[in-house]
Amino acid sequence: MRGKPPFRGGGKLTALIVAVILAAAGAIVNWLQPSGQGDSPRPSRPPSADGRSPAADGIPPGSYTLTGAIVNVADGDTVTLRARDGQRRIRMDSIDAPEEGHGADQPGQPFAEASRKNLADLVAGKTLTAQCYEQDQYGRDVCALILDDGRSANRLQVQSGYAWAYTARRGDYLRDKAMTSLQRQAQDAKRGLWAKEGAMQPWKWRYDCWRQRQCG
Repeated sequence: MRGKPPFRGGGKLTALIVAVILAAAGAIVNWLQPSGQGDSPRPSRPPSADGRSPAADGIPPGSYTLTGAIVNVADGDTVTLRARDGQRRIRMDSIDAPEEGHGADQPGQPFAEASRKNLADLVAGKTLTAQCYEQDQYGRDVCALILDDGRSANRLQVQSGYAWAYTARRGDYLRDKAMTSLQRQAQDAKRGLWAKEGAMQPWKWRYDCWRQRQCG
């Protein structure tokens, strides 16, 4: 019995069928895949102009930056930064720390030295970026000090109970609105200066004690 002659195009047809099946399977997998899965990862935020990482989310952007080593910590909200053009005095934005004493007529507040030491532990000797907004009437740069991990030293001072959110004059000095919530957290946990009752805001101390001589 003579068999049928072999079908010469069978190999090509089989390959074509396999290709069609594979393409259809791939399309079904893509259609079933949840949105966003398999996408290329989002790029991280670009570094700032000086090559450092951007500040933590929510910190108001500055109008200029200063980068350099912190060579002095005067108190819980004032430091000296050695920039390329010389030393710059920095007043930390949105916070007010307990006042250091300035002679018999201007006595210091409780926790002033503890506040200074806490800030020194965070920033002294480190090369940091100050995210700055303006200069005050004393020629100091008003800035947020950004640590290498992106956190704000200003916020950490308040969160740890070593500074107040600067709410004087109906919040005119409070650029970073997160400070009030951080202060409440510190108060509730009785951290730092909140461990004792009767803590007086530095702006009230400067007026009542230094000007009115009522340091009660």
